[in-house]
Amino acid sequence: MALVVGALPFTADFQSLRGPILITLITGCLLFAIDLARDAAILLQGSGVAVLLKLALLGGGVLQPAQRLPWYLAATLVASVGSHMPGAWRHFSFLTGKVVRYPD
Repeated sequence: MALVVGALPFTADFQSLRGPILITLITGCLLFAIDLARDAAILLQGSGVAVLLKLALLGGGVLQPAQRLPWYLAATLVASVGSHMPGAWRHFSFLTGKVVRYPD
């Protein structure tokens, strides 16, 4: 993702970014699939909501190519916060209002 976001200000075309885009897409889907396989309720927890928000921001960049850089920067910010937030925030369930505890 860093290669994609970093290349956008230099007006890199899709062909030159095809590899980094595919790697970003594949690894993102695999990591999300692993989380979903563990517990689909993650979609209602802090980390899942962060992923869904990030996907929405990336979709905004796809729908508005002229404004792609701000959308992708916002998605990168959400992903950074989402991946480094404390466990209590990451596993906070918006459905129950409690932190979900997983066995070790």
